[in-house]
Amino acid sequence: MPQATYSLVIQRPVDAVFAFVADGENCPQWRPGVVDVHRVAGDGVGAHYAQGVKGPMGRRISADYEITVFEPNQRLEFQTVTGPARPHGRYDFEAVDGGTRLTFSLDAQLTGLRKLLMGGAVQRTMDSEVRTLDNLKGVLEG
Repeated sequence: MPQATYSLVIQRPVDAVFAFVADGENCPQWRPGVVDVHRVAGDGVGAHYAQGVKGPMGRRISADYEITVFEPNQRLEFQTVTGPARPHGRYDFEAVDGGTRLTFSLDAQLTGLRKLLMGGAVQRTMDSEVRTLDNLKGVLEG
C-alpha cells in the first residue's frame, strides 16, 4: 500500500494554520499540482471539494475529495472520491512553542492490476505531495 508522511514546524499559531489548511480553496497557493479547487457543499465533516490536479502530460485529472474528520486545531482528514488512486489524507496539528507542528500523511489502497500498474507512480506522487508542506510553511511564514 503506498503511503507517505512528512512533518514540520510552522511559526504560526495552531488556529491560524488549521484555518488555512481547512479551507481547501487555499490549496493552489501551496500545492503546485492543484489546477483548480472549489467547495461545492458543506462545512466541516461532509464538506465536498471539486478539485483538478495535474496528471500525465499536463492533463487535468479529477481528484474531488470529502472531509471525513474535522477536529479544530487538532486533526483534519479527507477521502479522495474521484480519480484513479483515491488516497486518504490526514493532517495532524500540534501547538509547539507558539508555532504548529503539522504532520501530513497519505495512503492509498491499490489492489490487483491498479497496484501493479500504478503503485510506483502513486508512491512517487504521494512522496512529493506530503513535501508540499515546505511550500505551506513559506506561504504562512512569509
